[in-house]
Amino acid sequence: MDELELLKKDWKKDKTEYKNYSNSDLNPMLHKKSSSIVKTLFYISLAELGFWILISILPYFMSSSFTDRMNRSYENPLFLGLSILSFVIVFVFVYLLFKSHKSISSTDNAKKLMESIINTRKVIKYYVLYNLIMIFISVPLSLYFEFNQNIVFHDQVEAFNAKQMFFLCGFVILLTGVFITVIWLFYKLLYGILLKRLNKNYNELKKLEI
Repeated sequence: MDELELLKKDWKKDKTEYKNYSNSDLNPMLHKKSSSIVKTLFYISLAELGFWILISILPYFMSSSFTDRMNRSYENPLFLGLSILSFVIVFVFVYLLFKSHKSISSTDNAKKLMESIINTRKVIKYYVLYNLIMIFISVPLSLYFEFNQNIVFHDQVEAFNAKQMFFLCGFVILLTGVFITVIWLFYKLLYGILLKRLNKNYNELKKLEI
């Protein structure tokens, strides 16, 4: 019996030493991985910002009719306000991710690292949610602007009977749903994998803190 108790004590001692060694070894590794993930997210956000800027200005150099239509659209305060808001949100998103990367890179405290990971997850979550809401608003709003600016389309809609109007509304709802689904899947693929890894690092850090 004494020998058995001695073996148990030795096993517990080895387990404690292994845990301490693992903590000191895993913390820098998790810190480095988290910093790398957030850095990648930041670069992706920069690429996305560049993409939207390119999409916004490229048609101006390709089509004079598009330029005229856009200029008329910007005369509408609502359209102008939403356009400015969209770019402001993207710039803020890029800034917050950059700030998260700096925060993770500069800290050597596990608790602060966990807080930075939580903040990063919130930034991504709110940004994706904002984009889904904007898609929900933009599709019907674009149709409304088209109705007011395109005389041919305006006259066609004006001539619709009740059944045709029903199908038009159904089409708008379907189109909005498709756009939201596509954008959601895009962000889930783009950010989901990296966020999953970030969550894994967070859970590992949480276990080490216990």
